Amino acid sequence: MRNKKSKTKKLFLTLAMFLLSTTINAAWVSLNLDVRIDDPTTDMGGPKRTDPIIPEVNIDGYMLQFVTPCDGCTLRIVSNGGEVVYSTVITTNTISLPTTFEGLYEIQIVRDGWCFFGYVLF
Repeated sequence: MRNKKSKTKKLFLTLAMFLLSTTINAAWVSLNLDVRIDDPTTDMGGPKRTDPIIPEVNIDGYMLQFVTPCDGCTLRIVSNGGEVVYSTVITTNTISLPTTFEGLYEIQIVRDGWCFFGYVLF
């Protein structure tokens, strides 16, 4: 009888750990990004044969997670008025944004003359 209780306890603990891990990861939300040319006056090396690959980025509150590596790219946060309120070069796969943002902002990732952008509500 004791062996059966032990197996039930192990099964319960395993299930609880699984549910906890999926709950923790459920907070990340994938950003829907689009692409445009960042600066039309920039020489981008002529016409491209393929579309640029849009990076996959997740957000959880004020944390950004770059699923697609974006090292060396510029991250910009732009207000509704078009003002760049935050800018940094991406060096890691996770960035903590300032917690002072409130409202709707455009998030931009700039790479090789392309601007990958989407909107975030803080």
